[in-house]
Amino acid sequence: MQTYLLDPILKHYVDFKGRATRKQFWLFTLFLFVAMMIIGIIFGIAGVSESAANNISLILQIALFLPSLAIAARRLRDGGFSPWLLLLGLIPILGWLVLLVFYCWPSKN
Repeated sequence: MQTYLLDPILKHYVDFKGRATRKQFWLFTLFLFVAMMIIGIIFGIAGVSESAANNISLILQIALFLPSLAIAARRLRDGGFSPWLLLLGLIPILGWLVLLVFYCWPSKN
């Protein structure tokens, strides 16, 4: 499990070369989603002020932005697409849907 959750952060922090399997990409994405949800719940239960919670959440998002971008680029490369297609994410809704399809695309050997 460490291969899928911690390796993109510890070993491939800003590694845009290579490939990432669908399983590795989606487990890392799930890990980020669950981590953000847990942090939100903990802040809500602990009664942390909204501004402090937002600041801590922002710091975490900034710290994990590059690993997320890197694993997305590696996932696109594994599907046989150019990592430059990540720029489609700048197009609201339609670009995100196209990227979602590319992320689900089977690996090219």
